[in-house]
Amino acid sequence: MKIIELNGHKPPLTYKRFQAIISRMELPKKPVSTVISQQMETCKVDIQENHDDVYGVPSLEELDGLAPAVWQGGETEALARLDKHLERKAWVANYERPRMNANSLLASPTGLSPYLRFGCLSCRLFYYRLWELYKKVKRNSTPPLSLYGQLLWREFFYTAATNNPKFDRMEGNPICIQIPWDRNPEALAKWAEGKTGFPWIDAIMTQLRQEGWIHHLARHAVACFLTRGDLWISWESGVRVFDELLLDADFSVNAGSWMWLSCSAFFQQFFHCYCPVGFGRRTDPSGDYVKRYLPKLKGFPSRYIYEPWNAPESVQKAAKCIIGVDYPKPMVNHAETSRLNIERMKQIYQQLSRYRGLCLLASVPSCVEDLSGPVTDSALGQGCSTSTAVRLSQADQASPKRKHEGAEEPCPEELYKRAKCLQPW
Repeated sequence: MKIIELNGHKPPLTYKRFQAIISRMELPKKPVSTVISQQMETCKVDIQENHDDVYGVPSLEELDGLAPAVWQGGETEALARLDKHLERKAWVANYERPRMNANSLLASPTGLSPYLRFGCLSCRLFYYRLWELYKKVKRNSTPPLSLYGQLLWREFFYTAATNNPKFDRMEGNPICIQIPWDRNPEALAKWAEGKTGFPWIDAIMTQLRQEGWIHHLARHAVACFLTRGDLWISWESGVRVFDELLLDADFSVNAGSWMWLSCSAFFQQFFHCYCPVGFGRRTDPSGDYVKRYLPKLKGFPSRYIYEPWNAPESVQKAAKCIIGVDYPKPMVNHAETSRLNIERMKQIYQQLSRYRGLCLLASVPSCVEDLSGPVTDSALGQGCSTSTAVRLSQADQASPKRKHEGAEEPCPEELYKRAKCLQPW
């Protein structure tokens, strides 16, 4: 691969470095023309006796029926969705990730990620349709805040995973920090099945199981909860669950994003966690999203929808949902576990920076300032960042109250400010 060759025959492990390398390269090849029936006539394969056993499709009876599909498959649908995007020239020219709200939590009729995953939509076709439109409107956007830049995240993780057969594992993975995660099958099952007792987390996991898709910040919330935020369970377990349930699950992007969210690679701001109560409340104050996917809780007033365990017994009875009977109690105390886990991560990072050097902690840019200014040849230098040491020092100086505040993200808008250059999923 040309990118690896230009990087000294090894994958670039920071997005900024990746961006600098591709800026020196030619445009990617254009997509091939549509296959015609005459070309397919030469494609013949002898059918073996075990064909049905190997390639057979289960019947509807065997599948116990199918729920209505939220995502209609196929290239025709993918191209129709792409056309809807490109009809909105102003949207494409000024693309930034839309602000998160209750409506954005639901699957969009113009979503494209599953189609890219299954090859229903060519990434090269997508790239050149965008590129041509940018030229027409004369408003070239700069990655990674443009849709063009978001396409590059896929390529970044593809490149980072090159020649690393253990990219989806912790042990033996040269870019992954070795963290002593807990082994807790019972807690993992509660998370995967949407039975944590936190309605925000459970609604997200229920949507994932029913529809095969969740919003990218919803993915962040449940990934943080499983790993460094609350349950302290390895990101490898999350990879396997997402790989099974996500329609757009992609080996490199899935594993890379989980390493990123768990602060195992690419990202080091372990002192910022997603609050499983506050984040949902600020995103959807009325709780309509929770009520949609957890109908047991629809009788609770919005005041208690994200923490129903705090509702008086009379309110629970009126809602016909007794916490601990009809809906589980929260499986952890978020305030306590997040504070403990932040301390765990701090100690791990301090040991790494002290004994093995900061060069080990390869990361994508962790704030907007890291991406400021033009990308030049100097960006291809091999210098080590001191940002981790600075943040560790700041974490040491923080008061216990401030540390606890850091464990609960203030609002969706602030989350975008902190992470808008860090949206791989």
